[in-house]
Amino acid sequence: MTLPVAAGVDCYQAPPSDVKETKYGYQLSTGELIPYSDHRIKRSRDENFHECKPGGDMKSQHSFCLYVPDRGM
Repeated sequence: MTLPVAAGVDCYQAPPSDVKETKYGYQLSTGELIPYSDHRIKRSRDENFHECKPGGDMKSQHSFCLYVPDRGM
């Protein structure tokens, strides 16, 4: 599923293997670490992770936001 957020920015469902929860934050398969307190973390409307990157480029090391499924916290 691709969800356009704004012109030139695309969100896509990230495979579960692309996002790891570490003690410091979410580690993406590109090497990017998004701390748990980061304003870019949003709640997902489904049970999946969604990454938003410039032009939907899955290899970009800069995410505009990361949609995270509810973990019951």
